[in-house]
Amino acid sequence: MRKSLTSALVAAAFLVSGCTGAPEPAAPAQSAPVIAPGKPGEQASTGSRGPVNRDQPNEADVEYMTMMIPHHQQAKVMTDLVPGKTANEQIRAIAGRISVAQDGEITMMKTWLADRGKPVPGEGHAGHGGGHDHALMPGMATEAQLADLRAASGAAFEKLFLDLMIAHHQGALTMAEAQLGKGVEIKAQEMAQEVITGQTAEIERMKAMRAKL
Repeated sequence: MRKSLTSALVAAAFLVSGCTGAPEPAAPAQSAPVIAPGKPGEQASTGSRGPVNRDQPNEADVEYMTMMIPHHQQAKVMTDLVPGKTANEQIRAIAGRISVAQDGEITMMKTWLADRGKPVPGEGHAGHGGGHDHALMPGMATEAQLADLRAASGAAFEKLFLDLMIAHHQGALTMAEAQLGKGVEIKAQEMAQEVITGQTAEIERMKAMRAKL
């Protein structure tokens, strides 16, 4: 009888200690997944990084906005030449669409920078690119190429305009894809995606026009 009672007390003590013991440590938090979009037609790659505050821009977000403004402004320089250089209605139409789209994006990018207390290119800062070297931006036409475009007219202008604008748009895609991979702020990411969507379609239209010249 005494042996049975002792065994019961031991079993009860074991159960109590099992219920009241210190909880097991929680599993470490998983780092936030990072999706780096691939180029058109390629799959995105996945990595990981620490927690990200998507309401606060990082250096890549600010760099993208700052450099894309003068990039867009050069596209405007080229599209502004079109009405006086060619009667080709297709080229005049796409130049008009590009001009309107880039005007709107320039305004949004300047507002984005100003709202976050960042320098706005062309507004009291060094040059139009806020101190950035235009040669470092992909797709930018050289001064010599712009001079050739201004001097051309008719079919010669049409071909050169399309060649320069296709290259310019492809450079913008490179910059926007880099932004999607390195930036974090939601609005900056949305604007980069809009550039990719809109300018990819425009590149295809311009390539089709170029093939007919």
